[in-house]
Amino acid sequence: MSKSQISDFHLETDDRTEEERSRQKAPKKDGLASALGMDKEEPKAPMDTDYQEDMEPRKPEIRFNLNFDKGIRGEPPEQKRDSSTFTIERLFEAVASRDPGKLDGLYEYLHRSMKKLSDSLYQSYGKTALMKALMHFKDGKNQTIDVLINISERIGDIKEFVNAAYTSSYYKGQTALHIAIERRSIYYVKLLVSKGADVHAKACGKFFQPHDGPNFYFGELPLSLAACTNQPDIVDYLMENEYLRADATMTDSHGNTVLHALMFVADNTKENTEFIAAIYDRILKNNARLYPKINLEEKENKDGLTPLKLAAKLGKNGIFSHILQREFQENHFKHLSRKFTEWVYGPVHSSLYDLSSVDSFEKNSVLEIIIYGSDIPNRHAMLETELLSDLLEDKWKKFGGRMFFVNFLIYLVYLSIFTGVAYNKRKFQDLNVWFHEDKMSSFLYASGMLFTLIANCYFFITGILDMKRKRPKTQSLMIDGYYEILFFAQGLLFLISTILYVADRDEYLGFLVICIALSWVNVLYYSRGDRHMGVYSVMIQKMILSDIVRFLFVYLVYLFGFSAAVVTLLVEPEQPEQPATGKGGLFGTIAPNSECVKPTYRNFSYTTMELFKFTIGMGDIDFTSDYKYMEVFYILLIGYIILTYILLLNMLIALMNRTVENITEESNSIWKLQRAVTILDMEKRLPSCLKESFRSGVEKKLGPALGDDRRRFFRVESVNWNKWNTNLVNISEDPGCSERIHQLDVPTGRYNRERSWRGFFMESRRRRMPSTSTEMRPLNI
Repeated sequence: MSKSQISDFHLETDDRTEEERSRQKAPKKDGLASALGMDKEEPKAPMDTDYQEDMEPRKPEIRFNLNFDKGIRGEPPEQKRDSSTFTIERLFEAVASRDPGKLDGLYEYLHRSMKKLSDSLYQSYGKTALMKALMHFKDGKNQTIDVLINISERIGDIKEFVNAAYTSSYYKGQTALHIAIERRSIYYVKLLVSKGADVHAKACGKFFQPHDGPNFYFGELPLSLAACTNQPDIVDYLMENEYLRADATMTDSHGNTVLHALMFVADNTKENTEFIAAIYDRILKNNARLYPKINLEEKENKDGLTPLKLAAKLGKNGIFSHILQREFQENHFKHLSRKFTEWVYGPVHSSLYDLSSVDSFEKNSVLEIIIYGSDIPNRHAMLETELLSDLLEDKWKKFGGRMFFVNFLIYLVYLSIFTGVAYNKRKFQDLNVWFHEDKMSSFLYASGMLFTLIANCYFFITGILDMKRKRPKTQSLMIDGYYEILFFAQGLLFLISTILYVADRDEYLGFLVICIALSWVNVLYYSRGDRHMGVYSVMIQKMILSDIVRFLFVYLVYLFGFSAAVVTLLVEPEQPEQPATGKGGLFGTIAPNSECVKPTYRNFSYTTMELFKFTIGMGDIDFTSDYKYMEVFYILLIGYIILTYILLLNMLIALMNRTVENITEESNSIWKLQRAVTILDMEKRLPSCLKESFRSGVEKKLGPALGDDRRRFFRVESVNWNKWNTNLVNISEDPGCSERIHQLDVPTGRYNRERSWRGFFMESRRRRMPSTSTEMRPLNI
């Protein structure tokens, strides 16, 4: 036991009656659970209630009994409490009523009985009278709180009293300071902090952790709670008070700081995004002013995610866009910006975006998180952010487009060789390829087989690696795993066909022809290089994975169900005996004992195929003329045709029309995301010697005013007619060379454009012309 533990030790007094002790005895533990050390968890009681509150059963503890000598003196044991006695029930009832008069005599009683408000007898699952009082405000006040604080100070346990925390697993760690912040009372926050409240206390109970069911995860710490509940005044006080300042770099049990916690409570609505962004920037500024050398945004949690990366991981598009485009105008905070306006000329803006943590040249970058995050919501919207969309376009122009085209040509070569090898298989099927009379043909055939085998092994291996890295979910299969699965299946089918071919099994042919067909289907993968073809391919994928899959499921139920019914119903008619000797016929003599075998509806596969023909209007009922129970057969057939040919097919057409109408805009976003996946895949395959030369952005030094900070930036030049008139004072005489101009929000109509340009030129000319007495005439544009 340490010296601090010895100095903190004190013996509590106990003046409860025997009746009260027996009523609050600890419950018996289950024998097996106790033996295994698995004591039953306490019930999930409410944090506070106006109804009858269940008090924590008292556990066996060593206390000094104030009534021990009554039996020795011959005095009868105390049966009833007098009015000066304060139990936990009476104390809780007094503070809940907000009546300080009910606490009269509390100090005298505690002093006489040598008790403290922080004693375990005045706690229920760690909850004290102070916590109870903080949960019962009226007009933001509860006068009993000041009385309790004053009494605790006089008794001498103020620090223990204000820092007492819940002990139940559901609300574990919550202190009075947490409750005061949640109740939005800066008065009591200041009071508690001035009395020694721990500003780094962690509320780590189950209720304060992410899980299924009601919960509020705010980052466990008081500063995080104030930030997540939009209380900037309390945030400022906790970070700047004179007693104990809250450290913004402190982390919770998940390694999250206050900035990480804000990402969890963001919900992408306009109001929520505005307050989250304001609190986020406020904390950054406060921390920069107090601790200039600490970059709070670089702090990673246990998953290796900074606040920006966490916003991307959670799909919080609103705060994510704000962080990427954050720009502070104040000189002493400008280094905290991630966007810097390089120059402005009328509606033309040139901005520099900080690429740290964003570009895929860094490990676990924002681009990789978004593009490969199959379970991230709002992925499409985040990729539409100005920086990310322009960055991906720059990568496509630098190396992506050319590499993609080369890959397409190589795949066409592979497909031509594969098709040629498969077509000429009969020529070399029964002969050893190396001993064929045509040596050149045999050499080309063997080389083609080897090339095809290597290519399909590559598809098989890369398919496994891609699916392992992207881990596509069912809902994102169309985006993240559609073609990866097809290429994997293509390689797998060819490998199975090769193994069967080596084993001299004729079944290899079935796998081979399916592999050929799938190889040609996979040409559509390269349609994502063109916008129009890519969107068309996305629509095909969408309809296959949604409308057609649902149609096939229902159709197969009908097909196999009616096939089983028809096979069971129809009984084959008796066949007439064939003559023993041959006789002449129309096409010659029929040999003795020969049988003309015709397919019948007693065969399940034949029946299934015939019913499928009825679905597409090609059915034939000639073979059914001699069967029994033809009336029942016709009823089954008519019902089948109505359900499949008339109902299901027309429903499929209607659903596909609706799908095309609904996903036109979505398909464009999906195509962009698929192309982004392709860009990053090709970037990973770049040789190390070429990666740096194809890297996007430029290195720039911010200058002495910003601490000579050197960063890598990506320049974005845009035209925005909505804001051009607000930037006239920022006109630069030398806007530089415009590499890319992306026009945004341009007013429609020639009249609006003319008016805008006329105003722009008039204002520009007025500012540049020297003052003269000659009247300036308006320009006639």
